[in-house]
Amino acid sequence: MTSNLEIFKNDLEKLISDGGQLLNAMQFECHPKEFEDEVKKVLKTKKEVDVLKNSLPSFKDKYQHWYSESLAIINFLIPARLEDFVKLYEKPKGRKDIAYGNYVIEDYLQGLRVTTGFGEAKVEPRAAIPQFQQQLNILKSAKRRFESSLFDIKQLLQADLFDSELDAAKELLKNGFLRAAGAVVGVVLEKHLEQICKNHNIVTSKKDPSISDYNDLLKNHKVIEIPTWRFIQHLGDLRNLCDHNKKVEPTKDNVNDLIEGADKIIKTVF
Repeated sequence: MTSNLEIFKNDLEKLISDGGQLLNAMQFECHPKEFEDEVKKVLKTKKEVDVLKNSLPSFKDKYQHWYSESLAIINFLIPARLEDFVKLYEKPKGRKDIAYGNYVIEDYLQGLRVTTGFGEAKVEPRAAIPQFQQQLNILKSAKRRFESSLFDIKQLLQADLFDSELDAAKELLKNGFLRAAGAVVGVVLEKHLEQICKNHNIVTSKKDPSISDYNDLLKNHKVIEIPTWRFIQHLGDLRNLCDHNKKVEPTKDNVNDLIEGADKIIKTVF
């Protein structure tokens, strides 16, 4: 099974590679002769040059998909650069005059060309090449962020583990092992709450803190709101029903609610 970390890394590397191809396509569209001259310096035969040119994607057809996927990764890894990335694509609000400095990729996709009153070119589509180069550089910086010690990959790895354990709990429930399923989910939820406390530098004095202890700490430090605190408290009660209370048997609905609730908390509370 491929891990979240491997999937994320492969997606990022493919986006950067696709971006390089889009940049080549853009340069060929704007400067076909100059592009071909540069390629000939590297490739030996005309056949190789033709193969390369024919392999180039259509920038106008492929860019939007690349942009949407890159946007999601940048928002996750380097959210501080998201606005810069978007500005290189979107037309500036209130733009009155179009110049090389404010010509953006959206203009390029529409084939916008600005001329003077005498029909001379004032701004041509090639003005978008530096804008796309900057977008690609921002995406490359996201890769460096991903690989650096500043980015904590532990939570991605932990997400893999939690997903696997919740799947195991579902199988236990399916086969009628209600208490065992509830116990597994309880451990997952407890570990997640422990990690949230670490993320927020919250320390407990208890040797073996429970779901309830972590839940109270997160509420008291204003990491979670009262409704979320109550919901986690309810999940803790369901876990105790499965793990500790031997007088009352948990139902399938109890355990299913615990699994679904824990999955929700893991994906929404950080």
